[in-house]
Amino acid sequence: MDRSKLYRRFRTLLIANRGEIACRVIRTARAMGLRTVAVYSEADRDAMHVALADEAVLLGPARARDSYLNVERLIEAARKTGAEAVHPGYGFLSENAEFARACFDAGLVFVGPTAGMMNAMGSKSGSKALMEEAGVPLVPGYHGEAQDDATLAKAAEKVGFPILVKASAGGGGRGMRIVRSADELGPAIVSAKREAKAAFGDDRMLIEKYVDNPRHIEVQVIGDSHGNLLSLFERECTLQRRHQKVIEEAPSPTLNAAQREAVCAAARKAAGAVNYVGAGTIEFVSDGKDVFFIEMNTRLQVEHPVTELITRIDLVEWQLRVAFGEALPLKQDEIKLNGHAVEARVYAENPTKNFMPSVGRISTWRLPAETGGLRIDAGYREGDTVSPYYDAMLAKMIVWAPTRDVAIERLNRGLEESDVRGIVTNIPFLSALMTHPKVRTNAIDTGFIERELAVLTQAAPAPGELELCAAVAAVINDEQQAARAQANSPWQTFGWQPVGRRQRSFTFRVGHGAEQKIALNYGSGLSTLLIGERELAFAIAPRDGGFDLTLDGVKSQVAAVISGHELYLRTRNGRFDLHLVDPFGGETEEHAGEDKIAAPLPGTVVAVLAEEGATLEKGAPILTLEVMKMEQTLRAPYAGVLKSIKCKVGDIVQEGIELAVVEPAGE
Repeated sequence: MDRSKLYRRFRTLLIANRGEIACRVIRTARAMGLRTVAVYSEADRDAMHVALADEAVLLGPARARDSYLNVERLIEAARKTGAEAVHPGYGFLSENAEFARACFDAGLVFVGPTAGMMNAMGSKSGSKALMEEAGVPLVPGYHGEAQDDATLAKAAEKVGFPILVKASAGGGGRGMRIVRSADELGPAIVSAKREAKAAFGDDRMLIEKYVDNPRHIEVQVIGDSHGNLLSLFERECTLQRRHQKVIEEAPSPTLNAAQREAVCAAARKAAGAVNYVGAGTIEFVSDGKDVFFIEMNTRLQVEHPVTELITRIDLVEWQLRVAFGEALPLKQDEIKLNGHAVEARVYAENPTKNFMPSVGRISTWRLPAETGGLRIDAGYREGDTVSPYYDAMLAKMIVWAPTRDVAIERLNRGLEESDVRGIVTNIPFLSALMTHPKVRTNAIDTGFIERELAVLTQAAPAPGELELCAAVAAVINDEQQAARAQANSPWQTFGWQPVGRRQRSFTFRVGHGAEQKIALNYGSGLSTLLIGERELAFAIAPRDGGFDLTLDGVKSQVAAVISGHELYLRTRNGRFDLHLVDPFGGETEEHAGEDKIAAPLPGTVVAVLAEEGATLEKGAPILTLEVMKMEQTLRAPYAGVLKSIKCKVGDIVQEGIELAVVEPAGE
């Protein structure tokens, strides 16, 4: 193959992706003087990555297969804009050998490995065979070509339960199931194959021994077209949920210096087996003593920023320079490890409702400034809409510090100072995770989050004295700001009135709980708040995103967002949602029944698991939806009879649509 067609200098780069990774690539490319081209679907017309790029091309409808996964339209977008190169980001077509080959055939530089390298290492089964030949330690398992049920069952029995059923072409936890007994194997294979086919277009499976109390260690590698191949230390990605990473850090706090050198050497050996060119990640699983190869990701990873912060290397810049045909600028012994970095993935999801994705318009987007070792890679802004069609990740918060303990403290401070409204996010969950004592002491494994889920998703505390006073202050502050917008309004000064001293009452409620009353005394002299028999002198001073609240001489910073009668507050005690009760009544509320079997979000029905007329136990599976690229099973809310199913496999259903009816037992 003509190397000049694979690697050459270019001036215009098309980014075949969306969200925060597209924004991330655009920033580095523009800093290098390159012209950038974004692509987008109809759902992403106003997306942040579209605004950042020099040009943008509409690919098609919202569904990824009609837009971001459409190879012909991507190649045509490059042709129309004069792009000479394509950066695939991660996800979508980033590990698709056919896309890499199509770019080459179209005369485009593909910023990544060749199709041949992808085929060799992108297949979990194929890469395991290659690593076996190269002498890289493997997890016991089956990675053969035969895919019939009998072969897979025999392999599982030989390996011994528990096992992992994994999609050969998979990633991100999709098409992966833990199977603990022979009875669970058949349904797990069917479900994993279906999910893998939908996500990757390939339903081939492999079988692996499930390592008890496993840790996930991965090594960043990068190679150039001159035969240089480097490792840039390792990352620990053990904190996972549903096999998807939640927190990543570098270097691994689990490995000592000798283990670090050994695993990095094994990673270089693995990548060297295919003379790898480009950025990639060699992933390992550890049982606390030994480290086993599990797969290679032939692309940039979501968590690459933690490696960048401890090495002070811009991996996207290095990717682009490799694509130019340049040699890597450093040798292995010139890459130095500096400090510790931790990353948290901020998602639009509700941890208290089984991490159900959240969609809607972002009404408030307040993240702290990128100072003091804090970095934020975001793909959304205030006013943007989170759609149900793509991955729910909004941003990544990454911190660097000299030590792991300080990095964790800085990350938690950044999370605590973040306020995103209009959708539900996992920010409070991430904060609870980072402050968990076992996370601080690194006493974790990949099952840690599931075991500690009840602790990590505890309900917010009830608002106390500070929060009730802050709620009144938020209302007053909001009224003052509205008054300032009206010239010469006497209400610009808090407490103004013609004469005397008056009292104003406020009533707040959390959810459907009890009402709590607080009185404001104002006029001549100090303003005070009365809660029960306790009276507190108070004052407020506005600032960006909220105000300073002084109660009996103690000043506190309060973040506040008001939307109609709904108040969001963040104080030193946490985050609180309160409802301001209308003193004149007239409020209407809908109470959605918990027994309604309805689509939580727009999705596709991929399986019907029960028949009409069947007697069901509470929690029995009824049907499976594919929502935001993940499968979600809807279950019976109570014991009873399945009266009707209102959908069939293949139906695309909208949020809130009732899909089945269960008649409770005894009716």
